[in-house]
Amino acid sequence: MGNKSKIVSDGKTDPTPGLRFDRLVSLGLIRPVRQVFPRKAQRRIPILMYHSIQEGTSDRRPYYDINTSPARFAQQMKFLRDHGYRAVHLQEARKLLERDSWDSQYVVITFDDGYRDFLTAACPIMAESNQTAVLFIPSGLIQNERAHFLERECLTWSEIRELHANGIEIGSHSVTHCELKFLRTPALEAEVAHSKQTIEDNIGHPVTSFSYPYAFPETEVVFSQTLRTLLEKHGYQDGVTTIIGRSGPDSDRFLLPRLPVNSSDDIALFRAKLEGHYDWLHAAQYLAKTIRRSARPRQEPAAIEVSS
Repeated sequence: MGNKSKIVSDGKTDPTPGLRFDRLVSLGLIRPVRQVFPRKAQRRIPILMYHSIQEGTSDRRPYYDINTSPARFAQQMKFLRDHGYRAVHLQEARKLLERDSWDSQYVVITFDDGYRDFLTAACPIMAESNQTAVLFIPSGLIQNERAHFLERECLTWSEIRELHANGIEIGSHSVTHCELKFLRTPALEAEVAHSKQTIEDNIGHPVTSFSYPYAFPETEVVFSQTLRTLLEKHGYQDGVTTIIGRSGPDSDRFLLPRLPVNSSDDIALFRAKLEGHYDWLHAAQYLAKTIRRSARPRQEPAAIEVSS
């Protein structure tokens, strides 16, 4: 894929889309086919997944990059504003999906990990386009003094309270940001419950949304059910994952799909994701996960009993 870049409007650089397989299929195959054979309009809301708003790349593979440059992010937010998308929080999105019709187009903008650049870079850009977001934070990595995660500055509790006071929804991203699928049930429950309690104690408001860290193991049916049960037990009302796609009335409210976004998402690909031309990737990824899982040695499942 290389590290080629192009100049954007403010003189900064962003990666060129390049010959990404997912981009080629979405724009070169799925979009033209759907335009020729349009399907009945479905009530779907794209939930966008961002991490850090800063220059540079975090991974040589564009799909896995968690950085979005301020210039690219500004382009994307302007596109949402200019094309009539209104950002809502997750609870409102779920209520909208229960309606028969809408008077606008909606999107949910989410940020994982609680980096300081959400406050310093993302929020001013979103304010210009009159958008809001849901910020998912790992409670154990947020301190009263500045902490760091993956060599990035994290927000402090005072900044989290400021963001919440200004209309940002604060959700849980576990306590330690570990790979939850490797935990036994008591440790998994602690990550779900303690993060919620800690955030609520610090912002003085109920926490109702959860974001799963790392790639979600959707083919692990037992784990998925255990997580769903724990989220419901501890008072969460919805949860988001890294499963690809847009959310609809048929989506599990505790395991909602999202659309990853970073600096490689030029407006053509960004628009394709919003309009559903990227949803095909879920089936391909699910198949790959299923094949990998079937190739692993069979193991006895961990205990999953959840007390009420």
